[in-house]
Amino acid sequence: MTDRGWGTGDGGRVLRAATLAMCLTLPPSLFPRPLDAQRPTYQQQMQDNQRRLEGIRRERSEVEMELSRLRTQAHSLSDEIANIEQQKQSTNRIVNELDRQITGLGGQIDQITVDLLIAQDALLEKRAVLERRLVDIYKRGALYGWQVLFAAESFGDLLSRYKYLYLVSRQDRLLTNDMHKLRDRVARQRQLLVDAREALARRRRERTDELDRYLRLERAREGNLRETRRSAREAEERLSRLERDERALNDRIEALERARHEAESRGTASATGSISTADLATLDWPVIGRIIYPFGTTVGPNNTRIPRHGIGIKAAAGAEVRAVEAGLVAVSERPERSTYLATVILDHGGGYYTIYASMSDALVKKGDRVVRGQVIGHVGGETTDEGAHLHFEIRGQGGIPLDPANWLRSPSTPPRTSPRTRPPPPR
Repeated sequence: MTDRGWGTGDGGRVLRAATLAMCLTLPPSLFPRPLDAQRPTYQQQMQDNQRRLEGIRRERSEVEMELSRLRTQAHSLSDEIANIEQQKQSTNRIVNELDRQITGLGGQIDQITVDLLIAQDALLEKRAVLERRLVDIYKRGALYGWQVLFAAESFGDLLSRYKYLYLVSRQDRLLTNDMHKLRDRVARQRQLLVDAREALARRRRERTDELDRYLRLERAREGNLRETRRSAREAEERLSRLERDERALNDRIEALERARHEAESRGTASATGSISTADLATLDWPVIGRIIYPFGTTVGPNNTRIPRHGIGIKAAAGAEVRAVEAGLVAVSERPERSTYLATVILDHGGGYYTIYASMSDALVKKGDRVVRGQVIGHVGGETTDEGAHLHFEIRGQGGIPLDPANWLRSPSTPPRTSPRTRPPPPR
């Protein structure tokens, strides 16, 4: 019987050579291959995109809140138009950002789809190799490993056979692990694809909403522009009407002054009047209320400048208007389309006049004598920009406008005389 020592026989060398050759010639699919690293940039990109959108929307919300504040206080339409223009710019930035994100999502979907197809192909390849291995294992039977070990002719041959079996089993385990990893990768890629498509659909809906908002803002801007032009025309008309009425009023005062000078030259005019500089800060108010526009030039709607030769006193519509001092009714009229509505001018002598305008009616007529505190009309002007109020002026010698606030007593100062019965107005 031929002696075949462990590791010395030709069969052992042949088996070792065959084992090495088998390991070297195994298909690459049996060896572990590093999986493509899952890109960590997708979620980060989505978060960055969301942060950018939220930042722009936060800026637009601040502009919208500013518009709300503007609408709760006096402002010009030009401020509102400027605010809407800022909202348009913010909305346009959001639309541009959404367009950029939609384009990026489209590229991500394409890349995810490619990665998914590659992972599916790799999974199919691994599955095919695993199926072949399972067929081989089934054909050889459960005792194949023991048969290989027991057929060893030497100790070296046994070690070679054991190493061969260990390498094969390790390759099988790696193949199984690769299968699980590829299956998980395919599931993740599919979920990423679903999420990306949903995000793309959301961005497209948001873009449609933002475009609708942009169109609404554009319509609002056009409407405000039309309103601004209309308000500007109305303001110009009001200013023209005010200038015309001011000229007419000044002409009346100049005519009264000419008549007074003529009377003085004839020696028929009284040298003193019921109002003089001694009455500064002592005259009673023609109507109780607060001053809504002061003497001088004031700023009106759309930054128009309105010259005021008197003050506006806010009062309830229909409130009684009283003469601040005794005098002669020089003018009592209600011209058509006049800014001042019913107007009464009292001549107090000595070149001093008081003017009561924006009244609903006049209870005295030209030539009447009135006493201090007599009711001469009622507050009107409900349809004006200022609402119901009395326009009150004091003119000095030469028709010079004087600030009534310097002549009327302080609200805390009692009237010059106690209330008394006043004569009824002439009918």
